[in-house]
Amino acid sequence: MARGRSTLLRDGMPFLHEKQIEREAQLLLEEYAQSHPWQISAPIPVDEIIELHLKLAFGIEDLQALLGVDDVLGAIWFNTKEIRVDIRLDPTNNPHLLGRYRFTLAHETGHWRLHRQHYVDDPNQGKLFDGRGRPAFICRSSMKPPAEKQADMFAGCLLMPREVLRAAWQEWRGNLDPVAVQQLPAVTLHAEAKRNENISMERFCRPIADQFQVSAEAMRIRLEKLEFLLREMPNTLF
Repeated sequence: MARGRSTLLRDGMPFLHEKQIEREAQLLLEEYAQSHPWQISAPIPVDEIIELHLKLAFGIEDLQALLGVDDVLGAIWFNTKEIRVDIRLDPTNNPHLLGRYRFTLAHETGHWRLHRQHYVDDPNQGKLFDGRGRPAFICRSSMKPPAEKQADMFAGCLLMPREVLRAAWQEWRGNLDPVAVQQLPAVTLHAEAKRNENISMERFCRPIADQFQVSAEAMRIRLEKLEFLLREMPNTLF
């Protein structure tokens, strides 16, 4: 279980360094690999990790109707050990949302690993929401308090492990050299420059995103974090 500092964020969750979050995701992968005949590789079987290793129930549900939140993506109930993803992300009906569906599962797993020991259930809510009580976390597309950002980072580390992604990049590119946005084909859209950069990078990294079964956006963010994708060409002149 992750051990954070005594410093608490404004939502009551502990402050965690990025290295702590990545270490916790890697530990979960190693735990699963030790208990099952699997070598850590892409795509990460996040559904099996949740069900077989963590012993959590997960499924798809109309969370908008249940919770009354328009932009809900997923939710987790610690007391009943349940993860639910909103029905609008169902990859059976919306195959193009497979990456978003898997990221949401990994995000909720992040809450389980990072936050459940710090969460105090409200016994007064036991009769709400089909008897499960209110979810410990309701994860939305528009709101990103600190604990949600931590769960997002955990999801990226879990689905795109550093060393696995490094090996995939080398196989794809033939080397470990980073790619700067200036080297990518230009995108001519009437939008702000940063959005154009994001679109260019996401189009570029889509093949490797498909390999890991994540969205191009999630892959772009992870590759930027690992400095394989750069906003600017490094200045090597002295």
